[in-house]
Amino acid sequence: MSNPYAEIFRARGTKGFAAAGFVARLPVAMAPIGIVAMLSQTHGEYWLAGAVGATFALANALVAPHISRMVDRFGQTAVVAPAAALSAVAFLALIAASNRGWPVWTLFVSAFLAATMPSMPAMIRARWTEIFRNTPQLNTAFAFESAADEMMYIAGASLSVGLAVALFPEAGMLVSTLFLAFGTTAFLAQRSTEPVVRLTAATASTGSAIRLPAVQIITFALIFIGAIFSAAEVSSVAITKELGQPGAASLVIGVYAAGSFFIGLILGALALKTPLQRQLLVAVGIIMVTTVPLLFADTVPLLAFAVFVSGLAISPTFITAFGLIERRVPETMLTEGVTWVMTGIGIGMAFGAFATGWVVDTFGAQNGFWVSVVSGAIALLTVLLGQKTLGADREAPMPAPAHQPAE
Repeated sequence: MSNPYAEIFRARGTKGFAAAGFVARLPVAMAPIGIVAMLSQTHGEYWLAGAVGATFALANALVAPHISRMVDRFGQTAVVAPAAALSAVAFLALIAASNRGWPVWTLFVSAFLAATMPSMPAMIRARWTEIFRNTPQLNTAFAFESAADEMMYIAGASLSVGLAVALFPEAGMLVSTLFLAFGTTAFLAQRSTEPVVRLTAATASTGSAIRLPAVQIITFALIFIGAIFSAAEVSSVAITKELGQPGAASLVIGVYAAGSFFIGLILGALALKTPLQRQLLVAVGIIMVTTVPLLFADTVPLLAFAVFVSGLAISPTFITAFGLIERRVPETMLTEGVTWVMTGIGIGMAFGAFATGWVVDTFGAQNGFWVSVVSGAIALLTVLLGQKTLGADREAPMPAPAHQPAE
């Protein structure tokens, strides 16, 4: 039996853009935590560090889909290059403002401008789609990308904090910025795999991908999947601290990501015939069911096992979600569609962390997992009600709203 992952990398140019893309995507995980690690040391105020980090994260969540929409219309090189350059310069300004003690407002302005950082996971998936569109290999490529995303969050966040603590406060952000600059440059230099721009008269008048029902359903569902992801992290930290073993938190969180990583790789090697919308329903259903045992995990070994089981269906959910986006969204809106889903995950992780923190402070560490249970139920209900829409044919581009002349 041939190795399906070796098969996708036999295609010309795939090794190059995948390697460069992994480096370019690391700032997605490094920058938000790097900002907090840097400012908490240089300014000694966690509220300020959190506020500046949130400014970047929320602004990026709002800006990234619009950048991707421009990519669909004008091409990756034409849009990603200036957007990444502006983001890198803004990050350097943020580092300088932190190091030199510039006024607080410069921190917020720099973080806001840095939000033009493109969604590199979406750019990479667009290239895989261009090469393997409507073939079984695309599912394998998406599985590889989901595994790479898992590694990005594990390695990126750890590297950013580790550098800031071991070297100097700005080290994590400086390395993140260098990865953004050099990784993006190397990625864009490989023009042979850049997706073709399918700009037509119809494309020019197309509205946003978020207006498509399939994108709305998947994005809304993955907001709550992202909340489950962050709730597990925050609750694990709180519970291990309460049990007097705070150092075990990193092990528990690592187990959570490891389970998802390996299941994702296995799924990518299979050629499942079940419709993708059914696969998504099953994956989200498993996530919802496996959040319940987390409420009863009152020892570190039991917590690690429950978290491992709960994380098994995360990658399958992401793989099928992106597969549905590829099959339901018009080709001229693919990058934007993928970015909206990535944005949904990010928003869910941010609000999930906030909600879990409040629950832990108010009702105790163990009850933080109720955020996971409730989020799982909402995600499952969303996917269940959206089965008919998700199983329909590829949606046609929707025209932008006509301008209404003033009366």
